[in-house]
Amino acid sequence: MNLKISALEYVQEVQNGNISAEDFTAKTLERISQIDDKLHAFLQVNSDAVDQARQIDKKIKSGEKVGACYGMPISIKDNICIKNSKTTCASKMLENFISPYDATVISKLKQEDAVFVGKANLDEFAMGLTTEFSAYGPSKNPWNQDYVPGGSSGGSAVSVASHECIASLGSDTGGSVRNPASFCGAVGYKPTYGLISRYGLISYANSIEQIGPITKTVKDTAFLLNLVTGLDTNDDTTTDNSGQDYLSGIDAGIEGKKIGIIQEMIVEGTDPAVLSATKNAISKFEGLGATCEDVSLDMVKYSVAAYYTITATEAGSNLARYDNLLYGYDFPVEGYEFNSYISKARTKFGPEVIRRMILGGFVPSAGHAGKYYLKALKVKQKLTEEINKVLQGYDYLIAPTVPILPFKIGEKIDDPIALFLVDINTVTSNLTGKPAISVPFAVSNGLPIGMQILANSMEDKSLLQAAHALEGTVKLPEVPI
Repeated sequence: MNLKISALEYVQEVQNGNISAEDFTAKTLERISQIDDKLHAFLQVNSDAVDQARQIDKKIKSGEKVGACYGMPISIKDNICIKNSKTTCASKMLENFISPYDATVISKLKQEDAVFVGKANLDEFAMGLTTEFSAYGPSKNPWNQDYVPGGSSGGSAVSVASHECIASLGSDTGGSVRNPASFCGAVGYKPTYGLISRYGLISYANSIEQIGPITKTVKDTAFLLNLVTGLDTNDDTTTDNSGQDYLSGIDAGIEGKKIGIIQEMIVEGTDPAVLSATKNAISKFEGLGATCEDVSLDMVKYSVAAYYTITATEAGSNLARYDNLLYGYDFPVEGYEFNSYISKARTKFGPEVIRRMILGGFVPSAGHAGKYYLKALKVKQKLTEEINKVLQGYDYLIAPTVPILPFKIGEKIDDPIALFLVDINTVTSNLTGKPAISVPFAVSNGLPIGMQILANSMEDKSLLQAAHALEGTVKLPEVPI
């Protein structure tokens, strides 16, 4: 049985009676058992997945209405709540937390008869770029297990790229879907802010984070967007996109479109292989009938500093709830006064989370807010103004997703500043609310390179058309595992 098929191919095969959901899910779990010891994509595997797939097969055979997923095996990043399942955020603080409810995206996918094969590994509370900050150990890049898979949705990207599932849902606060998708050779999508409900996503930085799919093809991304987007009464930031079909017209092409090449995202320090791939992508776009021109976004050079200032502030607020009184682990209160108990309980947090919580307490504090937090908000506003102005004259913007190739596990873990700078090309989308996609485009020294395309808010459908057009110009080797 071919586990490498796309989501749309899977649906077609099940509809045609060539495969059953039960058999495909069983084979998927078998593959997880065979290779995940090497990759560590999953924190938990759903032992009931085959039974759930079997029930969907029964619905198909009896002629009942079946959801669009037809039992498709999907992995879920372990900061998205599934009722009666563990949701740990890859943290010891929540190692025994059982979610009492479903996230909105989970409810929607259940209605469409998706099967969740497991919860995927991530950087603790989604704070990281490599999945090395998981309290349960790092995920490994399926192209070379000595290298990081990217993060924070590293487990999601690994599970898709290594065919341990057909698709995954991750979360993207500063590139956490696109970065691992680029490093693992998958498609990673960060939608327009508000397009997908965040209800049931354990918050890191509410004002800029979004749930987004990681898939094998751009069409699969469009397929999933049709299922999980739209208004949600539990999330007031959601947008009404009723009547939008992201799959229809995806083959429209990009002839006559104008594309801006963001100069501040192709700077000194960009890996030569990434630079070469970017030039090739521009050439491919021009060959498809688009016009490509250099554009400038001056505020990009301040974007990483602004991003970490804003997100640390919001994270410090969001993580204040983890005082071990409502959420946490079994730790007796005897022998402590209130503050010392909370301080001791929070030693369960890992170093990266503690670093950001401390920063998040400092930058908005009295006497410092004007120097840091308010300035960061000004950068966010100016960057948004800049990109809005540029997008008046261009349909899309392009840059490499990540300016460097995947690096070895442990290589940058002790240098947080070097790690932060890996986000230089991805945080703009989050700070401005724009949709962005990473498309697998090249392989250098056995490691994937992704191209990032951005569009204006609510132009997600058009963005997917451009990404699909670029995807059609390349044929990459298969992941070696």
